Amino acid sequence: MKLRNIIHSTAVIALAALTLTACDDFLDITPTGKVIAKTGEEYRDLLTYEYKYFSKDRYMTTLRTDELMMNRTKSSSTDLDAYLDLWRWKDENPSPTTDYFTWRSYYHAIYIANYIIEHQDEITKATRAEVRQLVGESYMMRAYAHFLLVNLYAEPYTHCEPAATRGVPMMTVADVNRIPGSSSVEAVYQQVLKDATRAKDYLNVDAWEEGKNYRFNTVSADALLARTYLYMGRYAEALEAAKAVIEAHGELEDLNTSSVLPNSYKSVESIVALEKYSSNLYTAINMPDPAFIARYRTGDQRRTKFYKRVTSSSYNLLKGGDDEFSCSFRSAEAYLTAAECAVRLAATADEASQAISTYLLPLMQKRLNASALATTQGLMDAMNQEELLDEVLDERARELAFEGHRWYDLRRTTQPELTRTYDDNNNRTIDDGETYYLTPEKYTMRFPTEAVEANPEIERWTTEK
Repeated sequence: MKLRNIIHSTAVIALAALTLTACDDFLDITPTGKVIAKTGEEYRDLLTYEYKYFSKDRYMTTLRTDELMMNRTKSSSTDLDAYLDLWRWKDENPSPTTDYFTWRSYYHAIYIANYIIEHQDEITKATRAEVRQLVGESYMMRAYAHFLLVNLYAEPYTHCEPAATRGVPMMTVADVNRIPGSSSVEAVYQQVLKDATRAKDYLNVDAWEEGKNYRFNTVSADALLARTYLYMGRYAEALEAAKAVIEAHGELEDLNTSSVLPNSYKSVESIVALEKYSSNLYTAINMPDPAFIARYRTGDQRRTKFYKRVTSSSYNLLKGGDDEFSCSFRSAEAYLTAAECAVRLAATADEASQAISTYLLPLMQKRLNASALATTQGLMDAMNQEELLDEVLDERARELAFEGHRWYDLRRTTQPELTRTYDDNNNRTIDDGETYYLTPEKYTMRFPTEAVEANPEIERWTTEK
């Protein structure tokens, strides 16, 4: 997804007449003029601007997982200044150089989505189908931004009492002067489900051509519903949504024959190629942990196509580095969601085995060579239902590695305690050799300082929807 395929930002800024400069209101958005969009093309430009600058936070969560290592000899001083405190889960008083998770960009996207939804009847020089597609994409933009926010800054749905737990502020009107408190976790999730379901009524483009597939399409609504229901632990609904994705867009990249990686926007698997690594972030996470790579069995093509071995104990990541690796939703995730949900819902071990054959085996056939596939099938044939579930979760880790899924999977499942030690022999002013611990409470990020300062009401929340 090349930037020239999106749009020239200056034209969009002239249309949107909005800026992300600091101000005192809740959204931290200052209108510097009126939104003058009138035609369908101008409204498309407004939305395209939000696509172009959509947050990359989902990839930054990789820093907090067991996927990568960070040390003095393999990390630049710039990387350490920006990402060390995220890597060691130091959320209390992090270094001022820490490149922390964003806030304003999510709510800016939500604002524009709300504006388009509210002004849909005023759009000129566009067909009814074009207008409805724009509105459908706006519902998806609002749903996805709220979904990511609640999963960054609130407790996991599966580890709290959602209706009685503070979520994040919801914005469903284009009003920059509104200063809301946070809604409950339950209310935010319900809004996400409502918006994604509403989007299905409007979206009418099944697939965008390459270079425009950063846009939401008809399949993306079910993809978001499947992920949302999975994170809620509502496995029957997640299974049905995942099956709908597979039916509509079930293509898988065959790594036994293809040189295209599945998280490329050029891949047959691509559903929405919105989020991508920033170049700076990629250098920081280009250090896969050998212990994580050991999860891949011999004969797994991903071990050599996702990673490049540099020395006996170090690897480079090959799943990023330029705009080609843009991925928000792809078909492999739907297979993994369906497999996990079907195994969890299975009444017997035989039903669990059938779920593996139906949903996991088609993916593994595209990832393992013949010998490894036979070995893995033999291992799974001997597994009980609990072991099969563990295998599915391990397969999610292997397949979706470094794509921003691992953190959320750890959050919603067992929330394991991770430990890491940073050994710095260069006399930097950090806690040399100290061990850091990821405990359950650290699976929820603190609200950014800028958000709290701009809106003290953010800590107030209500159970009302």
